[in-house]
Amino acid sequence: MSSSADIGIWGVPLAILGGAIRVSTPFLFVSLGECLTERSGRINLGLEGTLIFGAMAGYAIAYESGSAWFGVLAAALAGALFGLFHGWICRFKGVNDIAIGIAMMLLGMGLAFFFGKPYIQPVAPDLPAISFGWWSENPQLRAALQINALFLLGVGLAIFLHWMFRATRIGLTIRVVGDSTDAARAIGLNPNRVRLLSTAAGGALAGIGGAYLSLYYPGSWNEGISSGQGLMAVALVIFARWNPIYCLWAALLFGGAGALGPALQSVGVTSGYYLFFAAPYVLTLGLLILASSPDKALEGAPGELSITK
Repeated sequence: MSSSADIGIWGVPLAILGGAIRVSTPFLFVSLGECLTERSGRINLGLEGTLIFGAMAGYAIAYESGSAWFGVLAAALAGALFGLFHGWICRFKGVNDIAIGIAMMLLGMGLAFFFGKPYIQPVAPDLPAISFGWWSENPQLRAALQINALFLLGVGLAIFLHWMFRATRIGLTIRVVGDSTDAARAIGLNPNRVRLLSTAAGGALAGIGGAYLSLYYPGSWNEGISSGQGLMAVALVIFARWNPIYCLWAALLFGGAGALGPALQSVGVTSGYYLFFAAPYVLTLGLLILASSPDKALEGAPGELSITK
């Protein structure tokens, strides 16, 4: 059993572990939502706006209702509505889903900032965390092993989506529509409907990711709550080769990089502290470059995605 004394350099991996889990959760939900959307053949760059609006809606409903879980449901509903609107517009001929996604991102951010002003000061209830460090007396270890229920839900969802794409009729339908619109129509599927529902489901997951930001970590609502997680989801999905399980590992890797600076500061390393905040972005860029090649850059990409044409 650990003592309550400072554990020195061992605090770094513990802090990175806890930080990876905390920071990765919104990335996990947004990247899973984008993975689901892109597997149907559509890119949704508007998830950054959906994430921020979900954070605002979740915080507002949690404050008004007194229940953090009602806030999560409200955020999921708000994200689904954004996804439905995005999918409805993109079904029209000649509409570019990337351009619409950027417009939806700006719309979501603008609406969140407008409707969220009254909720900057009030304090909403937090989402509960599950302690997996109960067996230790060391406060650093106990803090690192405080796991939010949404992270566990995200892990389960990644496994479920992986199984769904491989072994269910719904997953096969989404994959067929994402790979070829003509083939989907030939076997009697409605590609517009499948993409509409997939985009709505992806938006709901992004909304849940936003609720995590405002209701757990950092646990407040303000206009600077997101640091580009919605846009980074697109890069994570490409790096993960449109595989939900790989999305989980990519999100954890990005979360660990984001926790590197605070972890080093906790053991007294302060030189160049602010440079470590750039670590997640440098890491992501480097991984995308290393993992890409002229013949494998889009390996595993659905055939109907805009980036493949």
